[in-house]
Amino acid sequence: QVQLVESGGGSVQAGGSLRLSCTASGSIFSINAMGWYRQAPGKQRELVATITSGGSVNYRESVKGRFTISRDNAKNTVYLQMNSLKPEDTAVYYCNGVIVTYYTHPVESDYWGQGTQVTVSS
Repeated sequence: QVQLVESGGGSVQAGGSLRLSCTASGSIFSINAMGWYRQAPGKQRELVATITSGGSVNYRESVKGRFTISRDNAKNTVYLQMNSLKPEDTAVYYCNGVIVTYYTHPVESDYWGQGTQVTVSS
């Protein structure tokens, strides 16, 4: 069994910064991509940023230049540094991991954290 636990959400004023962390634990054989998604009230969940095991990153256009995703492979942890936050960044942020478990054979699956609230006031 695999768990992803997020931390670091909160409330800030526009222009402020927050850093989210997400650590994967459990029966992990390997971790491929990790990423952050967000869901605002009444909207669909959307990709924010992803990072592969090799360090390749991808961002949604609206956060480029403001958010930075990084990971510590030794700690099975992914981070999201969010600067110059805007009210439209307000959402529940979810950590995602594409993780391989191995019992009799390797199986790659998507795992999700429980979500952490980020609120940006104007």
